Amino acid sequence: MVSVQHSEWRQSRWLIVGELIVVALIFVADARHLIPFSKTPFLFVFAWISLRVRRVTWQSIGLTRYKSWGATLATGLLAGLILEAFQLFVSQPFLIHVLHKNPNLEDFRDLIGNIRLTLIFLGLTWTLAAFGEEMVYRGYLMNRVADFFGRTRRAWIISLIVVHVGFGLAHAYQGITGILDEGLTGLLLGIIYLRTGRNLSVPIIAHGIGDTIDFILIFLGKYPTM
Repeated sequence: MVSVQHSEWRQSRWLIVGELIVVALIFVADARHLIPFSKTPFLFVFAWISLRVRRVTWQSIGLTRYKSWGATLATGLLAGLILEAFQLFVSQPFLIHVLHKNPNLEDFRDLIGNIRLTLIFLGLTWTLAAFGEEMVYRGYLMNRVADFFGRTRRAWIISLIVVHVGFGLAHAYQGITGILDEGLTGLLLGIIYLRTGRNLSVPIIAHGIGDTIDFILIFLGKYPTM
């Protein structure tokens, strides 16, 4: 009886609500500049604790190879190049045309011509952004929102939308254009996650490739909106 009760508690909707409230509080703390540098490590640690409490592994929510390592790398690379091209030549120019505002990328201006700082940011790209954000947003949050709605097809659609509204808002420092553009990019990464059978390795690689290209372009002074 006790083990059954524990199992029910771990799958309770109230637990999900409590977890999402904690996530929201981390967002609020970050917006009020109470979190140094990045909220991603805090979200990741909380996600890890949540999975441990519920006896869920990262592998079970997608941290594994896709078909084979060759297929994982090739699919991630191709997806990253396509997403980056879409952002640079379609979504970002369209949003700028409609909103008459460039994304605010002033936080990255010091990277122009600065190889040391660019290398540091490339390291952060593959740890905090590619790995950390994919684990948190696509891996943890998409699954928890889908859990709340019963993991049906409709639940995953709701999860895809809700989580990526949050992902866009996580880039509020880039202004409204950046919020919408990053939200759309996150949405596409979420679709990749779902279309690969909820595999995290492919969007991790795609995310890392896209951001790496961005920082190289910024370093060279060639990023279109800077």
